[in-house]
Amino acid sequence: MFKKILAAAAALVMIMGITGCTAKPNAETGHGNESGNQQTVEPAKKDEKVQVTMYLWDKSMSKQLTPWLAEQFPDIDIAFVTGYNTMAYYSDLNDRGEMPDIITCRRFSINDASHLSDKLMDMSETEIVGTFYSSYIENNRETDGAIRWLPMCAEIDGYIANVDLFEENNIPLPTNYAEFIDALNRFEELGIKSFITDFHSDYTCLETMQGCAIPELMSLEGSMWRMQYESETEDGQVGLDDKVWPVVFEKYEQYIKDMKIQPEDVENEFKDSSGPFLAGELAVMRGTATDAVYARNNNDINAVMLPYFGEEEKDNWILTYPICQVAVSKSVEQDEAKKDAVMKILDAIFSEEGQRLLASGSAVLSYNKTVHMDFNDVLREVQPCIESNHMYMRLASTEIFSISKDVAQKMIKGEYGAKEAYEDFNAQLTKPASSNETEAVFTQNEGYEFRFTDRGIPSASSFINTWRSYMGDDIAIGYSNVVTAPVYTGDYSEQQLKWFIAFKTAPYQAEYTGAEVREVMEWLVNVKEDGSNPVRHKNILPVTSGMEYTVKDNSDGTFTLGDITINGQPLDESKTYKVFMIGDDDYMESLPYCKCPMPEALKEKKVSALPEKYNTFDLLLEMMKNKGQFDAPTEYVTINK
Repeated sequence: MFKKILAAAAALVMIMGITGCTAKPNAETGHGNESGNQQTVEPAKKDEKVQVTMYLWDKSMSKQLTPWLAEQFPDIDIAFVTGYNTMAYYSDLNDRGEMPDIITCRRFSINDASHLSDKLMDMSETEIVGTFYSSYIENNRETDGAIRWLPMCAEIDGYIANVDLFEENNIPLPTNYAEFIDALNRFEELGIKSFITDFHSDYTCLETMQGCAIPELMSLEGSMWRMQYESETEDGQVGLDDKVWPVVFEKYEQYIKDMKIQPEDVENEFKDSSGPFLAGELAVMRGTATDAVYARNNNDINAVMLPYFGEEEKDNWILTYPICQVAVSKSVEQDEAKKDAVMKILDAIFSEEGQRLLASGSAVLSYNKTVHMDFNDVLREVQPCIESNHMYMRLASTEIFSISKDVAQKMIKGEYGAKEAYEDFNAQLTKPASSNETEAVFTQNEGYEFRFTDRGIPSASSFINTWRSYMGDDIAIGYSNVVTAPVYTGDYSEQQLKWFIAFKTAPYQAEYTGAEVREVMEWLVNVKEDGSNPVRHKNILPVTSGMEYTVKDNSDGTFTLGDITINGQPLDESKTYKVFMIGDDDYMESLPYCKCPMPEALKEKKVSALPEKYNTFDLLLEMMKNKGQFDAPTEYVTINK
């Protein structure tokens, strides 16, 4: 059914402008170079595996996709790296000549990505482009005819309703804006919280602002403005138009009043809405079909998606964006074996099975003619929007994200109304770009590559060695995703240092016996009785300092812990060690990811290593200001076949 819908929608989508994507990356081997030129790719030797580096926009790609890809291509050495979901991050890697082979990014617009065009492969003549509906792939065609970015399956954004709460209170599901506001008011009169959303998040500010006025943004005038904006040049900034956007802010001002959004709501985070909703205490939250599926599968909430409502049902729309966009480094073309490997990976990712695994059971729509996605029950109330092609692709450049948050929060706090909001938004949008010159925190004299070998990852080892020496512990263990790039020679700004450390890492300290240290390592390496695997790909093998270990590669995507030594001597299981640990506990323990909770006895001994009011980056920044250099790496693991 969806194939017919997309085919019929071609004419409308062609005027939608360039696709915009959302709200949340390690690099090719070698050190950065001062010139920023792309490094020469050395062809793989005949008996070696082809090495491909694939940057993941978020750890969610590791739920099912990365283990499947590793299984599909045993002859390709794929280094999966989870980094940062912004084009600015890739721009920084590019400036150092460290562009990965495959890039994925969710926060994307052609506007943001234009300066990387000459570093990315043109895929317009490849077979994979032919699998897309032309109306959607044309949105990514550049003025010279090149297509460098491919959109993955579409996330669906709108409101999520608890159907049981509606039915229990004899409140019908709304079909238009007036009915929606009436339903929320009736819940409040009954003492039931009607609506909460996370206005602390930039993506929520952006999506509700655009969502409340989609018919205006999708008008001919709105579509023409968007095309102009996405095609702007650095010396030709495009401001808001004077027809469509004043109405957007007028409708948003009314939306804030009708929804009874209060100034303190700007502090709401996602947990402030998802928590009450998953507990069955909230009637409506803003979210995605992924959130709705999670509520059904994990909390037994009868959740369905509702659209962004218009005055009449025919004016209802859903907001969509690709789960991510995919691009390939132009340097891949220098090596036919690598290019062939990369195209095989792309074919797999964009196949029906690949997209289903990437979606991990969530309700998504595909842009590919060769892929059929059945309508999930959470989409039943928005199926009319899908069938009539009322699917708006959000405008989501980096500056639109930040300005939307700033202006929306000021409107919510009552600092100004629609007219002032329009003027402020336009002023920020046309403000000349500031200089990129930043102060260096330190200058690194030696570079260490990010390339997994049978003895570990040099840049990750350098990072963990630095932490251990600074914290003064006997042993250090880094787990989950630890770093996102090589240690490069040259200046590090605060932002570059922040991008180097993986997202959501948290530092801890504990005093463990040698026997407990072994138990920690077994938690991080060995497959559990229920089949849960803590090593979704080999980059997730723990990085250690002050301690070495061996593992057996079981040739099925799993590993088994072997010997542990301290300075070449067997680990003393009766001795007590001061242990520093840094990693992402949620990634290791949660059901959607590794499903490997840390044993409670070990967790009880673990305490935060952060001083009061510090976050992980604060401590890293303090460390590097004091040390001034990353320490040299060591060989910490031996992988036996």
